[in-house]
Parts: sequence; C-alpha cells; structure tokens
Amino acid sequence: MTSLSTLANYGQTTIKKTDALLVIDMQYDFIPGGALAVAEGDAIIKPISLLMEKFFTTGATVVCTQDWHPQGHHSFASAHGKNPYDPIEQPGIGPVLWPDHCVIGTKGAMLHEAIPTSSCHAIVRKGYTVNIDSYSAFLENDKKTPTGLHGYLHDRGIRRIFVCGLAFDYCVQFTAVDGSNQNFEAIVIVDCTKAVHSPSTSVEDAIATMKQHAVQFALSSDLSW
Repeated sequence: MTSLSTLANYGQTTIKKTDALLVIDMQYDFIPGGALAVAEGDAIIKPISLLMEKFFTTGATVVCTQDWHPQGHHSFASAHGKNPYDPIEQPGIGPVLWPDHCVIGTKGAMLHEAIPTSSCHAIVRKGYTVNIDSYSAFLENDKKTPTGLHGYLHDRGIRRIFVCGLAFDYCVQFTAVDGSNQNFEAIVIVDCTKAVHSPSTSVEDAIATMKQHAVQFALSSDLSW
C-alpha cells in the first residue's frame, strides 16, 4: 500500500492571499467512534487546526465542508434494505452504499469541536439532496449540480487550493480533481488526510486519477508564511 507521505512532489511554497485551504468533512461520524469512521482520522485534527489558523492569519481563504444528509438519503444502505458497502450503480449514487452517517441534526454531522471554525470563512454543505450524493465540494455526483464553492473562490480571487481532511480516496480526491478541472491549481496536503479504504476504491486508483488531472501533493511542512 502506498504511503501518502511519499507522494509529496510540490516542494516549498509560500502561502498567499490568492490561496485557499479546503478542509473536507472533519465531522464526528468520520472520526474513530463515528458511524463511518476513517482509521486514524483523529490524528489529523491538530495539524489541520494549526493550518487553518495559519492560513486565516495570513489572509488566505479557509473553507470547511460538511456531509449533510437527510434521513433516508439514497446513499444509505438502510434506504435500500441492503448492507453497508454493497455495490450500487444508480445516477448520483454509488459505487457503494454507506452506513447512515452525517444525518442533519445529529452530532455525527457536526464538525469536530477541535476544528477552529473561528478561522473559517465559509462552510459548504453537500449531499443534502435525498437522491444525489456529493463527494466533491464543487459538484454533486450527478456531475452537473454545483455547490457554489467555485463561484465563492472565484469571487475571492483564489488561484490555488490546498485540500486536506477526510477521506483521501473519496471526498478529498473528488474535490481536488474537480478543483483542477475548474482551473484552480490543486494540491493535496498528504500528511493532513487519511483514506477510508472502502471495498470499491483503492488508494492507488485515487492517486492515479488525481495525477491524471494534474493534482499535486505536498506536506504541511512544505508550506511557509
């Protein structure tokens, strides 16, 4: 299995006001103990929190995202009488079904209390349409419904996006790829993300897809202010 830290290829760079940090889905349900926990997801809370504060203080833009599902969302295995991780191919849903997670109004949907929302300019919520999932912070899984993030970043003059959070092989990957496709320079901070390792998607596939779309990789230590 590929070690994410070995991917770093971006090199040293100074953060500018035309940069944005996208903090993906640092919610209780994705942290160990949650409904769809990512192994060691709690290990990246502190470094992400420090990055948020540094980006914010520098004058760069900080955006957090939340999975934000209604009860009975069609990405839930329970909505189909099936088991979590069973395969499904349905427009806007798939390739697998998930445990119920990040349900609106539950603690699991909340950002972890150690994520400093005081150092966040905006929160983008995704996946709230009952029959469409949304891995990317830019586009829902129908590939045509925007979340509004592109327009927000464009209006703020953002040119580069640095992506971190959960999970590397799903929402981080899809966000970075869509960001690159929408003409942002996209960089994943590899020591500030973890993979969910679902049965349908390998880390190696995610890496290959990101590379095909000109996504680059950095360590948090590569960034300076």
